[in-house]
Amino acid sequence: MDRYVVIGNPVAHSLSPEIHARFALATGETLAYDRLLVEPGDFARAARGFFAAGGRGANVTLPFKVDAFEFAQERTARAEQAGAVNTLAARAGIVLGDNTDGAGLVRDLTVNLGLGLGGKRILLVGAGGAARGVVAPLLDLSPAMLVVANRTRERARELALRFRDAGPVEGVGLDAMGGGFDLVVNATSTSTRGEALALPRGLFAPGATAYDMAYGPAARPFLERARAAGANACDGLGMLVEQAAEAFFLWRERRPDTAGVIAALRAA
Repeated sequence: MDRYVVIGNPVAHSLSPEIHARFALATGETLAYDRLLVEPGDFARAARGFFAAGGRGANVTLPFKVDAFEFAQERTARAEQAGAVNTLAARAGIVLGDNTDGAGLVRDLTVNLGLGLGGKRILLVGAGGAARGVVAPLLDLSPAMLVVANRTRERARELALRFRDAGPVEGVGLDAMGGGFDLVVNATSTSTRGEALALPRGLFAPGATAYDMAYGPAARPFLERARAAGANACDGLGMLVEQAAEAFFLWRERRPDTAGVIAALRAA
């Protein structure tokens, strides 16, 4: 049976095994999917062992997306552009790295949530592996401006500089992110630690949407503060399912339906 895993730390909370089990059932595919907890600094050894033992593919979550980029022997164009990998696939003796985060986020925002972001102001908070994969897809939506804000200002500036030819983007520190944003995306790890991200007055434009790339209880602190500030708020469960569907297609060449899976997970 073909084996797949999600690699991360922490990883016990991950819904990826349930999502891919639902995809497999719906498409008639047969596979096994597990969680793989890896200690920091041990990603390459663990991933090498998994693929050497016949593993077919892996989803990669925090904090290993840059490690996965370095581990991959070949990379897709969108992984190269992002500088981060969240999906690995065994292909003809090599391990291919891809990044499905941006496609998953954009589909959730535009299809599932029905947001039109052309000409809008977008704030992306965070400049790590989670943020890297979504900058170019967000710029593809033709916003008026994409601001990347990070605790370490230089990391935000470096990320913005990386994508300066893709659209209007700038990098700033958290103390200089400004306001009037139509969409605010939290791509930091604060939610996974149960911490609340500071939301200054005036951050949200009227009718704005706040989106946390985490999901479930982990996203609650950010979403509750965003709602209190008058924004519509949504967690990243839809993004999780949509990026998983992209990975499933890479592995099995079958594109599963996502709406039913999102609805079932929210109901649960």
